[in-house]
Amino acid sequence: MASIRIGAGQGFYGDTPDGAVEVARNGGVSYICCDALAELTMAILVKDRLRDPQLGYARDLPDFARQLLPIARDQGIRIITNAGGINPQGGVAAVAAVATELGMHDLRIAVVEGDDLTTRMTALREAGEDFRHLDTGADIGGIVGRLVFAVAYLGITPLLTALREDADIVITGRVADASLFAAPLIHELGWELDDWDRLAAGVVIGHLMECSGQATGGNFSGDWANVAELDRVGYPVAEVFDDGTAHLSKPPGTGGRVAVDTVKEQLLYEVLDPRAYANPDVVADFTTVSLDDVAPDVVRISGARGTTRPDRLKVIAGYLDGWAGTATIGYSWPQALAKAERSAELIQAMAARAGLQPLEQVVEYIGVNSVHGDAAPVGADVNEVVLRVCSRFATEADARRFSRVATPLALNGPPFIGGGMLPQSPRALLGVWPTLVDRGSVEPHVQVTVRTAREISGATR
Repeated sequence: MASIRIGAGQGFYGDTPDGAVEVARNGGVSYICCDALAELTMAILVKDRLRDPQLGYARDLPDFARQLLPIARDQGIRIITNAGGINPQGGVAAVAAVATELGMHDLRIAVVEGDDLTTRMTALREAGEDFRHLDTGADIGGIVGRLVFAVAYLGITPLLTALREDADIVITGRVADASLFAAPLIHELGWELDDWDRLAAGVVIGHLMECSGQATGGNFSGDWANVAELDRVGYPVAEVFDDGTAHLSKPPGTGGRVAVDTVKEQLLYEVLDPRAYANPDVVADFTTVSLDDVAPDVVRISGARGTTRPDRLKVIAGYLDGWAGTATIGYSWPQALAKAERSAELIQAMAARAGLQPLEQVVEYIGVNSVHGDAAPVGADVNEVVLRVCSRFATEADARRFSRVATPLALNGPPFIGGGMLPQSPRALLGVWPTLVDRGSVEPHVQVTVRTAREISGATR
């Protein structure tokens, strides 16, 4: 039976390239797929691009390219990544510069564009797209003037185009996580685009691999203390067969663990309805999936079922939502929590006297309730606690003033010796607006361009 081996290279912006390098060297793979994006990541990249129009891609992309490309070229591995973020062309230029530095002038680099709807939102609304909030049903009209980005989640189709045009590395913007992994399976195994069960199998495999070490023992809530060598955890490798079944493993000799329990936990990660996991390419039913330990650190995946792909694509929009001003003070035993609670009252009074009225505020006691919230024990006499009061304001000036409100409490408040009194710079806040768009409003505008590093570097000089 025909099969193809693919590997995971990245689970988030800021992930280590060590896992990808190990997969390239010892995974026996033909493809390495890197997922660099999340909703929070898009906001980070937008802030980067607001500061510098040349940015907006994952800034660790050049480092990944520098470490991976020589091995990939030697072993015939192709790379797919959505690290292009909000500026795929910027990511392409950065990778082309690395390839040129490495002497790989003929490296074929594909860029996928068309997911960015930012400049099209007004026209799309006029054409009938209402972009209502996916969770609340609210109208987007109130924030349109504050939008700074809007991107649609693309699927496998443009990736298949890039692979058919012999791209060595494919750089995209907001392509759905699992689609990065499903595309090479469809390309190599010849699956039809309406073979919903096989496409669902591809999405299941992609979902299991998209978070790098999270399927191979990382972030595991089970027997986590006995997962070996997490300092060098192996990233997932999958051998996928023509019928959609797969063997999930990791490179030999690496740390971590591949077992039904670690894989099962990742299967359920970030899933709302496991019977209907909506991807741009198919709606997958995770409840039909079977997981079986078939060898040490090898899990067999089978049984995925799927139905027709959605008519609409998910969109994530980001909008300016004010400024955060933060005051923090640390307190030590005895009565650390009582001191922090009293200081929170004093900060409220001092802010009100200064005319500062936050639009929204969070008060938390780090060491007591910042993780568990209302479920935290009350009245615990902890050894130390850090008070954090974070307030949202309409203006940067008010946020800056608020961050300095607590400073006098170093001498004027409860007994203080815990640190954390330095004023923090205000932070611009981006709100997230999830919504849907008709795929016919997006896909005709998607473009795939493949050029060599020599052509790209020459064009950008």
